[in-house]
Amino acid sequence: MATSKEGGKSASSGGNEQKSQPAKRGFAAMDQNQQRQIASKGGQAAHQKGTAHEFDSEEARRAGQKGGEVVSRNRAHMADIGRKGGESRQSANRAAAAAKAGNQAGAQAGNRQGGKAE
Repeated sequence: MATSKEGGKSASSGGNEQKSQPAKRGFAAMDQNQQRQIASKGGQAAHQKGTAHEFDSEEARRAGQKGGEVVSRNRAHMADIGRKGGESRQSANRAAAAAKAGNQAGAQAGNRQGGKAE
């Protein structure tokens, strides 16, 4: 009898060595589209019942302000944003100036060539 218990232990210990994740259940087992459909129905029901939360303009303003304050604490990030904005404005102005100068030079060159008598 002792050998049968040992044999059972060794067989079960072999199965315990494989650590598998528990099977997904409920929402976790569903694909994203199914989850969205169910959540959407819940949101619609809450609105119909009158228990859904709705932001008023003041609450939305405070939430946006709070988010902006958090982002602006990161000075390096804000400097990067400002630098990128300045670069894109400068490059746009330079491109426009170059195009304008190119058009004027092309027009003048065309006048000279057109004035030649061959």
